[in-house]
Amino acid sequence: MTHVVTQACCGDASCVFACPVNAIHPTPDEPDFALAEMLYIDPVSCVDCGACVTACPVGAIAPQDKLAESQLPFVDINAVFHDAPREHPPQAPVPQVVARTSSDELRVAVVGSGPAALYAADELLKRPGVQVTVLDRLPTPHGLVRSGVAPDHASTRSIDGLFRQIEDQDGFSYVLGVEIGTDVSHEELAAHHHAVVYATGASRDRPLGIPGEDLAGSDTATAFVAWYNGHPDHADRTFDLSGEHAVIVGNGNVALDVARILATDPDRLASTDIADHALDELRDSSVREIVLLGRRGAAQAAFTLPELVGLVARDDIDVVVQGDDLTADVPDPMTREKIAALRAAASRPSRPGARRIVFRFAASPVELRGDGRVEDVRVCRNELVETAGVVTPVPTRDVEAVRAGLVLRSIGYRGVPVPGLPFDETRGIISNESGRVVGMPGTYAVGWIKRGPSGFIGTNRSCAQETVDQLVADANAGLLAAPERGEDELRRLVRSRVPAIVGIDGWRAIDRHERAAGAREGRPRRRMRHVAQMLEVAGTAGAVRRRGRMSLWR
Repeated sequence: MTHVVTQACCGDASCVFACPVNAIHPTPDEPDFALAEMLYIDPVSCVDCGACVTACPVGAIAPQDKLAESQLPFVDINAVFHDAPREHPPQAPVPQVVARTSSDELRVAVVGSGPAALYAADELLKRPGVQVTVLDRLPTPHGLVRSGVAPDHASTRSIDGLFRQIEDQDGFSYVLGVEIGTDVSHEELAAHHHAVVYATGASRDRPLGIPGEDLAGSDTATAFVAWYNGHPDHADRTFDLSGEHAVIVGNGNVALDVARILATDPDRLASTDIADHALDELRDSSVREIVLLGRRGAAQAAFTLPELVGLVARDDIDVVVQGDDLTADVPDPMTREKIAALRAAASRPSRPGARRIVFRFAASPVELRGDGRVEDVRVCRNELVETAGVVTPVPTRDVEAVRAGLVLRSIGYRGVPVPGLPFDETRGIISNESGRVVGMPGTYAVGWIKRGPSGFIGTNRSCAQETVDQLVADANAGLLAAPERGEDELRRLVRSRVPAIVGIDGWRAIDRHERAAGAREGRPRRRMRHVAQMLEVAGTAGAVRRRGRMSLWR
């Protein structure tokens, strides 16, 4: 009986290296790894040993006979990937880690605390003599795993168990609640470390650039996600859910998450770790229909097949498809599966009382209208023109109004410039070459701020290895200047500007508090959403002994 990778796959690739028979693809050294929506187990090669199950950080792999009914489509999806013609290397690749040629102390600061940052810290700590300090402006780490993953995706959130293992390594420390560029400059941070790695992500949403975008009721999907996940920046936000119709511009995975949360019965969300204030507002929501606008066809849609399969398996949400007849013959087998899933969902009869999600393809918004707030969206039908294999949407004069009391845009993200660092405005990233920041020796980038908003949580592992290999190679070549000042001096500097610093003990106190509060209600956690409350729970404890040494940021 074969094992199967399911929807929760994060692309970490730990399973690839655990598999003794090279049955899991694409591997990090294969050209389609960076673009793959998930990893797939070959049902023919799999020997059912279970090594991949143990290695998977998010519990995405299960024996075929243990799958839930909603997961059964992944049996065929895994098989379809391997049925497609492709060449495999003779065995799973072994990462070629650049080893340190010295065991002298190497102090590295990592700015940001999301997956890219923690994978980078993990790669660094594999080398002898390395001390890593991870800094973040929030008192809680884990970035988008904490504030971006939908609350009904509990398996994906479970990767925080892997992050805990990284945090527990000797040489790791947190400095949370400190903003680099505001509280501490890059120059000051660099003066206390051999190297600085930036993992600040891509947090700026792209605008629509159409009339009416600034009307009340028009916002970003990112803000909505942060709101229902209890992000402190959005602790006091509200969203008007009094209308029956919502429009989401874009059809990537974030758009699907938002549409699914809006369409889900709040009682079904009550057992998740969704923020309390969001759950209360969703209980009073009048939204019954959510339209996803995609400017091209279903074959070019940005959402991934695993996310679509998860959505259409729901028995409480109706799926409607407009603007595409779903009959196009496409060569890519995974795209065919995507279209087949849409076709099957759209052919089901509507269910009385069910909220519905409408996929509207070949459509673009041209104006938001309303008297002081959004009331409708003028939508243009696009003609799809294919040239040299590239499908381009061409606007037509066919324009209609679509009712909407809430409009959320989800059309892509850009990195935010870091003070003092070169920035590529065109790509929205720190200017870098394979992770080395251009013109700034000892400074590096990783994650979305390095490569742009592409890939999945686990993609950051291979990205981090590339950057860390560059850093270690530079250290081996003597290209990293010794710090001008020590760690104790950095501690005094930071505490003089930010009295309430959260270290790893403080973060663990916050985590325990949230989990205990959730357990009393049968939930994974109850999130704190105000920084002051987090700081009160974390306390301001100073240095404590850790594994025989003093950790200044404990």
